[in-house]
Amino acid sequence: MPSLLAVCVVHQLLPDAAGVGVTAIDKRPVAGPVKVGPYGLHADVQADRKHHGGLDKALYAYAQEDAEYWERELGRELAPGFFGENLRTEGIDVNAARIGEVWRIGEQVRVEVTMPRTPCQTFARWVGGEQARGWVRRFSDARRLGPYLRVLDKGRVRAGDPVVVEHRPDGAPTIIDVYRAPASAR
Repeated sequence: MPSLLAVCVVHQLLPDAAGVGVTAIDKRPVAGPVKVGPYGLHADVQADRKHHGGLDKALYAYAQEDAEYWERELGRELAPGFFGENLRTEGIDVNAARIGEVWRIGEQVRVEVTMPRTPCQTFARWVGGEQARGWVRRFSDARRLGPYLRVLDKGRVRAGDPVVVEHRPDGAPTIIDVYRAPASAR
């Protein structure tokens, strides 16, 4: 059964290397249940709600299976939270999720898939080193993006909670169908 492998919140705010403010990409797993509200996880931070937060991007999910792909590609371990995700899933193809799809996580929380993540230069700088060169395009081309989620019903989630697809709208596009590579990646 699909489940949450980890629930991740910001570990620390970091100055963005481009000098444009701070970034909350440094997410790490936490133990125990975490409250989920309209803007995401309690104790998390959305440093830039215009691009990486708000109601339609309250949570970001990334699959362990996709993380393992990148571990092989990059030659290093990528712990839960590395992609800036709040939810590291296992056993669900998050990239095949349809816009409007509804998931129940644990007993209380319900979320709706809203859009794919668009990789940015902050993410590339986070990857670091030589691997950061061309990262936005590489990540885009791999189409292992993960979805943003809107919170429909608040509650608590924790690692090990099941993830159940409650509704999958027929004919709705997947997050990959709607994804457009950013101009900077072309």
